Amino acid sequence: MPRVRLQKALADAGVASRRAAEGMIAAGRVRVDGVAAEPGTVVDPERQAIEVDGHPLPARAGSVYLALHKPRGVTSTVADRHADRTVVDLLPPDVVTAARRLYPVGRLDRESEGLLLMTNDGDWSQRVLHPSHGVEREYAVGLPEPLRPGQAWALLDGIDLEEGRATLVDLRPATRTETGALLDLLGADAPPGLAWYRATLRQGWKRQVRRMFAAVEAPVARLVRVRIGRVRLGGLRPGQARRLTPAEAARLAAAPSPSPSPGRRRGPPPQRRDAEAAVLDYPVRRR
Repeated sequence: MPRVRLQKALADAGVASRRAAEGMIAAGRVRVDGVAAEPGTVVDPERQAIEVDGHPLPARAGSVYLALHKPRGVTSTVADRHADRTVVDLLPPDVVTAARRLYPVGRLDRESEGLLLMTNDGDWSQRVLHPSHGVEREYAVGLPEPLRPGQAWALLDGIDLEEGRATLVDLRPATRTETGALLDLLGADAPPGLAWYRATLRQGWKRQVRRMFAAVEAPVARLVRVRIGRVRLGGLRPGQARRLTPAEAARLAAAPSPSPSPGRRRGPPPQRRDAEAAVLDYPVRRR
């Protein structure tokens, strides 16, 4: 196994996040081959004895890659003392225990819903999130009123936010088939009377879709993420989860496939059978 920074070895073993591991090292809680480690230490976890608070470092857990349908009102964090429920609470306890440390890849704000990836593989998570990979995120956007032409063109042209110029890869009205499938998926919680659009972006700024639409005076009433890269929400109902296939996990960490240039409208996507999402590997945890 190649040599890695000590904080990464601790994170890979599920001890703590890299940032928390750095604090543990600085506090003198970690020893390598019997010697107190220092920040910046590089180790070979398979050849060197690593101890945390006097206990040997546990073996690395197997990599876990999950797709979860996050419902509204659930917090996209591992732990939050102010939240009634977090995304980890939705998963079966045996899956959480075996993975040792599951965390979301990116976030959805508390009132947004839809596809959220979860993993215990920090390197994979960083590759998926890194701007250079430009992994697309597609959202179903529900508005109280249809967009006026000027609002639509302003969104397609780009919106200036604090972080810079916020752009969309694509913006179009949702098809009748897409809207029907989405409302069926949401079930009794489906909102009536909204005008639905599909917005795709590669940037991942905080509450970006809501802020962009608010800037053109089109407040978002409902926001559902339906796709990340080539992984689709499919038939996952709120609170349900499934494992990603090896091919899905590999594609997400690879370079993105070409997409239309920002601002270009395209026709409705072809209907595809979402076979991976049709059958869940395990039931979700219910409360």
